[in-house]
Amino acid sequence: MQYNEMLRCAVAHAGNDHRLGAQEAPPAIISLYPGTGFEAHVDAVIAGGPLNEFKAEKKKQSTGAKASMDVEANVEDRNRTAPFPFCGNRYEFRAVGSSQNCSFPVMICNTIMAAGMSALSDKIEGGKSARDAVAEMYKTNRQVIFTGNGYSAEWPAEAAKRGLSNLNTTPKAIKHWASDKNIKLFEKLGISSEEETKARAEVMYEAYNTTLGIEASTMIDMVNTGFLPAFAKDLSLYKDAPELAGGRKVLYSKVKAETEKLAKIMQDVPHDMEKEADYLCDIVKPQMAAVRGLVDEAEGLLEKALYPYPNYESMIYHHHH
Repeated sequence: MQYNEMLRCAVAHAGNDHRLGAQEAPPAIISLYPGTGFEAHVDAVIAGGPLNEFKAEKKKQSTGAKASMDVEANVEDRNRTAPFPFCGNRYEFRAVGSSQNCSFPVMICNTIMAAGMSALSDKIEGGKSARDAVAEMYKTNRQVIFTGNGYSAEWPAEAAKRGLSNLNTTPKAIKHWASDKNIKLFEKLGISSEEETKARAEVMYEAYNTTLGIEASTMIDMVNTGFLPAFAKDLSLYKDAPELAGGRKVLYSKVKAETEKLAKIMQDVPHDMEKEADYLCDIVKPQMAAVRGLVDEAEGLLEKALYPYPNYESMIYHHHH
């Protein structure tokens, strides 16, 4: 819990902003799911119980069918809504993006582990028993354990009460990377200097800004060189029967207008890296979503032969053709 924001930064990039909280990915709120059994053990230790009484016992899971026997299940169920669930024999960091190089998230996980072991060692060397030192750390970080449904509407409100950050976009996360707390930890563990930590933030911003800039420019080009010519050809099919065209003309005009608005917005991008990231996230991305929504609607009207790119149907079902 002490370095929650650092861990969030480990998975902060443009593509992952679309994924976190959707498509079977965990939410951007970083929490730990050790399982209900271990959660109860943590509470018992905090209350004064021994460290060594947790038993990882496997359970029988009903298949729901009368004709088959119960099957042996893992010690704890694998909570797919948790960023950091326990999966029977390992912890799994499920928030890492598919396009990421895993070396950076692994480095951050190891850094946080080392910080925890260092803090625990300091307590023990300061005179506390191992049991009391662990109990104190459990109590301090108890709020990060969440064994419920991370997709629920109630979880963000509950997380806020617990003091857990909901950094649901990359720019929000990067702002916490070069914090005084993180800089001191990286220096203490000999991982990076203050200058190197701040440089990493610049690299994060540059990667995010470059990706969003390319995506927006590509969208504008796709509309201008692909969709608008196709729309014009489609409308020409109805010149002798305009009553059959329906709302095509209005919709196609909206696509053009919103794309021109996107192009104008892109001309006003700030030059400061942090401000540029915020602008791309808060101004450009919503406008891109507006254009995309209209083009998706046009997909249902445009003659199939004129559609300039593979549509959803062909991408999903192309293997049947």
